[in-house]
Amino acid sequence: MTQEKIRDYTLRITMANKTQMITILYEMVLDYINEAESELSKDNRKGFIEGIQRAGNCIDELIHSLNLGYELANNLLGLYIFEKRQLLKAIAGFDTKVLVHVKGTFNSLHEAYLSLEKMDNEKSIMKNVPKVYVGLTYGKNQLTESISGDIMSRGLKA
Repeated sequence: MTQEKIRDYTLRITMANKTQMITILYEMVLDYINEAESELSKDNRKGFIEGIQRAGNCIDELIHSLNLGYELANNLLGLYIFEKRQLLKAIAGFDTKVLVHVKGTFNSLHEAYLSLEKMDNEKSIMKNVPKVYVGLTYGKNQLTESISGDIMSRGLKA
C-alpha cells in the first residue's frame, strides 16, 4: 500500500465512528486483495502472500470487533471465518480464482455498511485527536494540510 493511501486511512480512522471503522476495514481487505493480485500478476509470490496475509489481519480485526451476543454477529463470524479460509486456499495454490468470492462478499458488506453510515450519528471513537484542515492555501496549486490542537497527547485517553 502506498504511503499516501496509508496516510488517508490513518486520517479517516482518527475521525471514524464504530460503523465507519468497519467500513474502513472492509475497504482495506479489498485493497490488500487487489494489491496481492497485482503482485501475483508480476510473478511476485512473496508480495502476493504478504497482501493476502494483510487482508487476513483485517478480517481478524473484524472478527474481534463482533459482539457475539447477537445472532447477526454469529452469522458474520461464520462468514468471516469462511472467507479467511478462502484466503488461505489462495495462498496455498497461488490461485486468484478463489479471491473472486472473497471480493464479492466484502464488496457487498462494504455497500451495506455505507448505507448504515448514513443512519449512524455517533461521534468518532477517538476523542483527543488534532483537527486536520486540508485545502489550497498560499501556494499556487499546492495542497497544504494544517494540524491544530494538542498533538503531544492524542488518541484515546485512559
